[in-house]
Amino acid sequence: MKPLESAKTSFEKTPSDTFDLRIEHDLLRGITPRMLYWWFTHIGGTMEYQGQEHLRYRVWHPLDHIHWELARPDGSGGVGAGSAFRIVEAFGRNPRHGVDSVETLEKLDETGIRLVRKTGGKYVFSLEHWFEASGAHTRYRSRMLVGAEGFPQRLIFNKIVRPFVFSEDMGHAWLKHNVEEVGNFEFFLPELYRKALA
Repeated sequence: MKPLESAKTSFEKTPSDTFDLRIEHDLLRGITPRMLYWWFTHIGGTMEYQGQEHLRYRVWHPLDHIHWELARPDGSGGVGAGSAFRIVEAFGRNPRHGVDSVETLEKLDETGIRLVRKTGGKYVFSLEHWFEASGAHTRYRSRMLVGAEGFPQRLIFNKIVRPFVFSEDMGHAWLKHNVEEVGNFEFFLPELYRKALA
């Protein structure tokens, strides 16, 4: 897997005590934005990898990923804006950094993907990835925000709830995790995409 140092990362706290994590990933060679859009609409199911059948989600990050399911389909019965993903994983293979969360897909197209979670009508989590073509390759950027901006959610969630569901240590572990999973696209997605379109 690509090391954390292959990307430019940052982890800051906003004035409202929201975690703001950003990544400029190493160039994804041989990966196009169209492939990435296809991947996120076909993330479920299985694939053949190194002569064996595996869950696609586990191939994406074989050490940290545990389970993925389409918790709610979009209006057409598939993956698209309005659907929801259930994501179960443990950053750095550490049970203390475990996540079991259902997030709503707000956006998915060839420019990127955005997953969010709300409490009391206010955002408490968002994860956005941007895809930008660079010849036959892709520049890939990520940003995760964990915490609420408005009252009273900011006082309740950021100070009381978040330390139990997403600690600072988890934030640093996520940066490494995301660099690894995004970097892994180069090793399996081109062949998977080619076979799917054949």
